[in-house]
Amino acid sequence: MKTPAPRPQLRRRRRRGQAMVEYSFLNYALVVALIVAMNVNFGSGKQEMNVIDAFLRAYQIYYDSFYFVLNLPFP
Repeated sequence: MKTPAPRPQLRRRRRRGQAMVEYSFLNYALVVALIVAMNVNFGSGKQEMNVIDAFLRAYQIYYDSFYFVLNLPFP
């Protein structure tokens, strides 16, 4: 008996991670859109800003407090 000749394997594109990449990208886009669009009221509601501005403002206050403490006139 003669054994059949091996078939040449077809070249296929690898698409294994395509669905996961699309899922991750859509989730990332939705989270960024929600963060940018979400507004926060501070105090009595007169000052309204989005979450990114609030975090940047808090970081600036934190940084300024270190600068203030380092420049105190201690002997």
